[in-house]
Amino acid sequence: MKVSVITVCYNRKATIEQSIKSVLDQDYPDIEYIVVDGNSSDGTQDSIRKYSDKIAQYISEPDKGMYDAINKGLAMATGDIIGLMHSDDVFYDQQVIAKIVDTFKNNPDSDGVYGNGIYVTNDEEQKLVRNRIGGEYDYKKLKSGWLPLHPTVYIKKTIIDSYGNYDLKFKIASDTEFLLRYLFKHKIKMSYLNDYVVKMRMGGLSTDYKRAFKVLKEDYQIYKYHNISGIKVVFQKKIMALMQYIKK
Repeated sequence: MKVSVITVCYNRKATIEQSIKSVLDQDYPDIEYIVVDGNSSDGTQDSIRKYSDKIAQYISEPDKGMYDAINKGLAMATGDIIGLMHSDDVFYDQQVIAKIVDTFKNNPDSDGVYGNGIYVTNDEEQKLVRNRIGGEYDYKKLKSGWLPLHPTVYIKKTIIDSYGNYDLKFKIASDTEFLLRYLFKHKIKMSYLNDYVVKMRMGGLSTDYKRAFKVLKEDYQIYKYHNISGIKVVFQKKIMALMQYIKK
């Protein structure tokens, strides 16, 4: 089973090499690694080129934002299953992809797999900030604001081909719309890997505090778009996040 892992980046010289190494150090033998750069100008491209012999596909060109770049990566992906590695993050350990593949094999009817993740401080100490335990999948939880942690989600290519890419009209939280479309609207079958998949740096693309209010607003719009009570669900979602900080 081939696994496509996509990294998108723009001016991430400080962290991109760690993310790349995290993918290349996986002990699973059949990984197609795709890197999509948004025409970085800070030396990111030089860092990526150092690993060009181990990266299956690499492009660097202007894009319309992170989700446009991810869509470019999806178009290039040829793996049986597809997932993301953000340019600020790393895999939890070297066995992550192998565990994901085993979960698919043990649950042949599953369309996707997700797991757990941790958030750490953006410094050398990398202290634990938030513990994100996915928990067993239950469709009913979606209406209460629960979603799997996006960077832990791996989905079969055939399913992505059927249900489409990231919607570019949502600029900040298109990952929420993507997951709701797949899980809530199309009711794809998900399996839970009760293990840590990713380590995420606070302050990265997906955890930037300055974007928090904008994410809330867009989350509200996305839930309404899928005919779910926007204010109630977004409130519940943030309460769940707060509890993850308290219980870290």
